[in-house]
Amino acid sequence: MNRAAHGRRAGLDKQPHEVAAMFDGVAANYDLTNTVMTAGRDRAWRRATRAALDLRPGERVLDVGAGTGVSTEELGRSGAYAVGVDLSIGMLVAGRRTRPSVSLLAGDALRLPFADATFDAVTISFALRNVVDTEAALREFARVTRPGGRLVVCELSHPTNGLFRTAYLSYLMRWLPTAARVVSSNPDAYVYLIESIRAWPDQAALANRIAATGWNTVAWRNLTGGLAALHRATRA
Repeated sequence: MNRAAHGRRAGLDKQPHEVAAMFDGVAANYDLTNTVMTAGRDRAWRRATRAALDLRPGERVLDVGAGTGVSTEELGRSGAYAVGVDLSIGMLVAGRRTRPSVSLLAGDALRLPFADATFDAVTISFALRNVVDTEAALREFARVTRPGGRLVVCELSHPTNGLFRTAYLSYLMRWLPTAARVVSSNPDAYVYLIESIRAWPDQAALANRIAATGWNTVAWRNLTGGLAALHRATRA
């Protein structure tokens, strides 16, 4: 299968134009596809992310890789001012159509369009895997966060139970592509999803990366047996 044929999928080198084109191609059914693929767990994971950020009314929170803004909308329920940023114009267009009250801007995780120390908190959900330089993105998140501010990364991870992990990998390889052909507007993109999940570092390794990029008190907790994980840190 050719990588990024007609802009339909990205490769593990995660070139930004390929990633943006791939997400442009899945924007129409993206939220529905995520809910189907996770059996509805995506909603609980968004709520857990909001809770982990411990947002207060009047605070400013940045949602990087916000896509259609479904996660940004959830963050706004805290009373904080939430703004989402995404590289994919297609995702932003879909989000502005379905969530006109949510603030969504075009932007690159490696060059965020904000001044230093603008936000009380920064979060990224299921998108850090898609950034070409993880460490550079984490440093950029630190730049736009005030001293003492918070970071929460919600990302697919490594199930901690061996049997569960075996079943999960079987699901990824056998059933996810089949399900994607039914509900996704771009099934080829989910081949990249499988590759990126398998190549992603485990919980401890990601914590080490975060700690090396200007963040303190890094900790994590597993969601759904490690199917996803929340990493939380504080700006130095």
